[in-house]
Amino acid sequence: MIMQNPYREVYALGQHISMSAHKARRVIDQIRGRSYEETLMILELMPYRACYPIYKLVYSAAANASHNMGFNQASLVISKAEVNEGTTFKKLKPRARGRSYPIRRPTCHIRIVLQDTSLYDLNEDFYGLEEDQIFCLKKAEWKNKYNDMTYHNMYNSGGLWDKK
Repeated sequence: MIMQNPYREVYALGQHISMSAHKARRVIDQIRGRSYEETLMILELMPYRACYPIYKLVYSAAANASHNMGFNQASLVISKAEVNEGTTFKKLKPRARGRSYPIRRPTCHIRIVLQDTSLYDLNEDFYGLEEDQIFCLKKAEWKNKYNDMTYHNMYNSGGLWDKK
């Protein structure tokens, strides 16, 4: 019987995506630590423009996991999701009286890392790991705190403030 390495992760990287890194982080923070299927539902229903490229990256990372590593898509969890700033495209727009106005188009690099949680269900003694190494493998406790989807949507919970 061949033992699987519990440290295997699968990722997808999208470079030079034409949007601000700050706007992409707003969406990435909502899906970090969630399961694959729950993430796809969240990204389909969120009203932001950044959701579509992130949706494609999550879908691509899951396809990499199932095709290259043989992971089951139902047991995938987003372990890491990061957004870095890319290059900024600079153009000049002609304005009145022969002047020019600079236009900056920011880009970003998005990296989605998926991890297979079915490996955590197996007996850790089977791998012969020490107790401190098992702690690194297990799912972090803070991820259980964010299971409620309404927790993140703090702006719609109370509506607009009434100034009277």
